[in-house]
Amino acid sequence: MTELTESVRLEMRDDVALVIVNNPPVNALSHHVRQGLLDGMHQAAQNEAVAVVLICDGRTFIAGADISEFGGERLGPDLPEVQDAMENCPKPVVAAIHGTALGGGLEVALCAHYRVAVESAKFGLPEVKLGLLPGAGGTQRLPRVTGVPKALQMMTSGDQIGASEALMCGLVDQVVEDLETGAIALARKAAHEGWPLTKIRDRNEKLQETESDPDLFSNFRKSIARKTRGFLAPEYNVQCVEAAISGTFEEGLAAERRLFTDLMTGSQSGAQRYYFFAERAANKIPDVPRDTPVVDVQHCGVLGAGTMGGGIAMNFANVGIAVTIVERDQESLDRGLAVVRKNYERSASRGSIAPEDVDRRMALITGSIDKNDFAGCDMVIEAVFEDMELKKTIFAELDAICRQGAVLASNTSALDVNEIASATSRPQSVIGMHFFSPANVMKMLEVVRGDKTSDTVIQTAMTIAKKIAKVPVLVGVCHGFVGNRMLFMRRIEADKMVLEGATPDQVDRVLFDFGFPMGPFAMSDLAGLDIGWKAENSKSDSVRDIMNESGRKGQKNGRGYYTYDPDTRAATPDPDVVAMIREFAVGRGIEQREVTDQEVLERCLYPMVNEGAKILEEGIAIRGSDIDVVWVNGYGWPMYRGGPMYWADEVGLTEVVASIKDYGERLGGAHWKLSPLLERLATEGGSLH
Repeated sequence: MTELTESVRLEMRDDVALVIVNNPPVNALSHHVRQGLLDGMHQAAQNEAVAVVLICDGRTFIAGADISEFGGERLGPDLPEVQDAMENCPKPVVAAIHGTALGGGLEVALCAHYRVAVESAKFGLPEVKLGLLPGAGGTQRLPRVTGVPKALQMMTSGDQIGASEALMCGLVDQVVEDLETGAIALARKAAHEGWPLTKIRDRNEKLQETESDPDLFSNFRKSIARKTRGFLAPEYNVQCVEAAISGTFEEGLAAERRLFTDLMTGSQSGAQRYYFFAERAANKIPDVPRDTPVVDVQHCGVLGAGTMGGGIAMNFANVGIAVTIVERDQESLDRGLAVVRKNYERSASRGSIAPEDVDRRMALITGSIDKNDFAGCDMVIEAVFEDMELKKTIFAELDAICRQGAVLASNTSALDVNEIASATSRPQSVIGMHFFSPANVMKMLEVVRGDKTSDTVIQTAMTIAKKIAKVPVLVGVCHGFVGNRMLFMRRIEADKMVLEGATPDQVDRVLFDFGFPMGPFAMSDLAGLDIGWKAENSKSDSVRDIMNESGRKGQKNGRGYYTYDPDTRAATPDPDVVAMIREFAVGRGIEQREVTDQEVLERCLYPMVNEGAKILEEGIAIRGSDIDVVWVNGYGWPMYRGGPMYWADEVGLTEVVASIKDYGERLGGAHWKLSPLLERLATEGGSLH
């Protein structure tokens, strides 16, 4: 055995050389790994070995670049040097893959002459999720081995494929049971039988297949347009594959390098890389020890089978956790369970889950109209109307029913968790778990700790959130917590601006162009304008009143701030609504004027930033990046802008503070009162994120 570097060694298995990487936890391509691979290939090329196998210790093959080296001083050889040594090795080189071969790891494997993998292995080029593209030849080699359609799908989504699919599309040559044994056998056979040392870079037959489909790229762009709107990286990935087809391999590499540099030095990748670390930082809770014991949640109770309750139940059933869902009457229960089944059947029809998973998951959900059936549950989540007295009544009942040690959680989106907990004899067991609608789809979960919530309950909520594929952020108690508290500020200004002369369509368009999936008025139409509105209490005192009084309820009846096509639900701005709002405003003496798009953007977003700073001051959020995680996952803030705290830092806190002061003086309102923290950070040159 020869130790090449601190993370790479060379071992011989009779006549086959093994270059072994051991750089835990994921064998990232740190500088010492690159150096070891380069030295290993050179030594194996010159020693008595007839073939070379690249294999990794631990739980995975090379799972990508060392992100901590991004933007820092480059040490050791560049990755292309390692790749050249592999491709030009005079002996067969076999990459032996287990775990994941991702990003730079897959780009390394693509420079081996052959690839073998175990059945559980996964493959992918996830750089697009960091606002980047594969920068070490991946955009040029992958389409040459898998074909253009599969390469486009993998590169623009960043999604992984399994070993069976990799074998089918040509990415691997064999799937083996024992990785080292299988790789050595293939390497030895290739050497003794004189198999060609074909470089993927020289294979063009799968590129030529695209000549029969001149619309391939335009059709592919259309297919991903909605999902990738505003992101640069997916388009740049497509352009790299186009370059692979239109020129030589070297010309394609040059295009890849140029576009990679544009992305790496651009604002979008900086924001996406920041978000990558922000999401991971949200799991770190300074005052809750990492070794805090958790409740083993084997059985979850959900109170309420409506939209939220049913969606919450699905999250647990999806990962094999039994659920008891309780409703007030059999009719409501049956209706809710039918919706859950319909959701699963829709997923099966789209290929998201296997057909047999529908019945398997439904079998994990037991319906009841008796709260006493929660007695054996490890966690119970209340998902009823936002009414404090109702919730306190329910938690008093749960306190009497549930076993000691069970977690009692409320799905409240704004109410005081401490007050809810006060209805029980065990406030230490009570926590908020604010799921976002639809709960079976949205990834965000605000975990709200009360003053007396125990560390075990906090750790349990954070742990189970990750198990059910949510992104949890721990927040404190205040009205609206983090997300909705900031959203309230945006809505105040949006409503004011349409009274001053902006139109609902203008406000929505500005926010849509910024990157949000929809603006506040389109969102209101989607939710329903009549939620919480009662005709008997309506006095034409607000725009909401006059909208409902005129029969405008939103998408549900095709008339809201917009009119909706009954078949496509396409929205069209309604001039009658604009006239109604204007008449209402003039009648209250509000002067009409032109509101610029820039003013719309600033008045919608700056109050949110200001409120976010207040949330930090009050300790409601642990860190500014936590606020950004909430907004990216829960409210559609564009990831390529990092989040409201990151975005404000990019704009410049001095400019943000000056604008907030100016608007506050002109417009008034408590939400424009400048956060002392924000002002101090601007003065000191600090940052919110």
